[in-house]
Order: sequence, then C-alpha cells, then structure tokens
Amino acid sequence: MTQTILGAGGAIGIPLARELKAFTSEIRLAGRNPKKVNDTDLLLPVDVNDLTQVEKAVAGSSVVYVTIGFEYNLKTWQRLWPPFIGAVIDACLKHQARLVFFDNVYMYDKAAIPFMSEGAAVVPPCGKGKVRAQVRAMILEAVEKRGLTALIARAADFYGPENRNSLLEIMVAQNLRKGKKAQAFGDPGRIHTFTYTPDAARATALLGNAPDTWNQEWHVTTTKEKLTMLDWIGLVAKELNTEPKIQKVPVWMVRMLGLFVPVMREFPEMLYQYDRDYLFDSSKIENRFGITATTPVEGIRKMLASNPG
Repeated sequence: MTQTILGAGGAIGIPLARELKAFTSEIRLAGRNPKKVNDTDLLLPVDVNDLTQVEKAVAGSSVVYVTIGFEYNLKTWQRLWPPFIGAVIDACLKHQARLVFFDNVYMYDKAAIPFMSEGAAVVPPCGKGKVRAQVRAMILEAVEKRGLTALIARAADFYGPENRNSLLEIMVAQNLRKGKKAQAFGDPGRIHTFTYTPDAARATALLGNAPDTWNQEWHVTTTKEKLTMLDWIGLVAKELNTEPKIQKVPVWMVRMLGLFVPVMREFPEMLYQYDRDYLFDSSKIENRFGITATTPVEGIRKMLASNPG
C-alpha cells in the first residue's frame, strides 16, 4: 500500500522520502509542487489551502505523514492548522489510513523546557503553542473517540541538509560566511539541543512502519551532547575556519527587526526557549529501535557542505 507524505519537499519531507524506500516502493509525494526524491516516487500536486483536495491526497494511502509547514505567522496558523488537521483526520478515517503527525515543542510548559520528555506538561506559553496544543488534542481525541490510528513524532529545533531556514543556518552560518558576527537569542551560554533532520526523518519512517508505535507520542532521535549555543557557534566557526564572533540579539532588537523583516515579528513570543537550558530527551525511541543521533560535529559538517552559501 502507498505511503503518502503530505507536505513533501521540505526539510523533513525530502529526507523522509529517502528513508521510506527501506519500507516501500510506493511513496506518494503530495504538495503544491512536488518533486521526485526517489525514481519511483508518485507525484500528486495538491493545494492544501483547498480542504477538498486533502481527501485526494489521503485516498489509497496506508500511512499518511503530515510534514507540512504553513507560513510562520500566528494568524495564519490559527486560521489554517485546525481545519486542515480536521480534514486530514476525516480523510484518514474514511480511507482507513494511519496518521503520522510531525510536531514541535511549542505546546510544552515553560518549566519543561530545561528537560523535555514525552510526558512534559502541555501548557502552551505562546500563541503558536496554543495552536499546536489544539492540533495535538484533535488528533488524540480522534484516536480515543473515533478509532483513528495515529502517532505524533516530535522534534526539537532542527538543522541539517536541505534546511536553509534553521537557526544555525540563518543566524550563525550565513553571517560567519560573510565575515559578520553570529547572532544568538537570549543567553547563548545556555544548553540548547538540536535535532538533525536526517535523524528525524529516519526516526519518523521507523515509527510509521513498526507495529507497536501507534497511538503514542514520540520524541525523534536527538543529540545527547549538552552543548550551549556558544558551543554550536564554535562548531560552525571551526568548520568554516573562522573566528566564532557573536552578537547577542536582545528583545528590543528583535522587535525593531520585525518592522522591516515580517518573519522577525513572530519571534518575540518564542524567546523564552533561549533564556534557559533547552534539553530534549529522545531515550524512548532510542531504546525501542537501538538508534542514536548523529554527532553535532558530523551534523554541522554535512549541513555546511549541503548549504555552501
């Protein structure tokens, strides 16, 4: 049976398509302008803003992976995420497809950020977190009351090949390549774990093709090294053979940048993640599958090699 990636083509969708080849030759890539990752991929152009097209993407699928990323804007998220997930759930139930939802940590309570596990309290401290909590609740309610078979695969902040929008790429690597200072939110002396995107894709593919992973929440494989943002910046600088010069970006500067760069307007509510330690525990999936994360040194090297500037 076909396994479908709804939201193909992004930082997770591309490596996920590669990983799914180990489990099936029937991979369908659904998105606005899908492109083949594997020679045998099936392409299905869909506009998910038109909810009537969601069922077309789901029909005939045994597993549907939702890796889509809507515009990083609170009002857009509030408007699009709940009805989209509602349509996905309805379509999965109608066509007896299992759902894998790729998620982030925005719904976790602030107090959980220094050590996040799958049991962390869901008390969203920001608007985007409230949207994520709503989506999570919709999926879990459909599992409990409507018979949906689903799982949630959750990642920390991520970086890696084919991901030009990561914090480490935009604020660190791009600036250092230009001879500028790397920029850092909050307290760069705090620990901040990152998920390497190929690791996330591998973990998601494993979860979607195992018999005992369903109707649960999982953290995808993430580095255990307790590196601070200063350490990460140092790794990038060393690989680029340059000095790890750093500029701290205070809240007032983020707000000022937001006057000229729309996406920066969305960051002030997220800055709580950078003023404290940010540790993401993935021991559950590591123990289940016997897998470990790519080391930060190797991950940074591959990220920079794939995005040479």
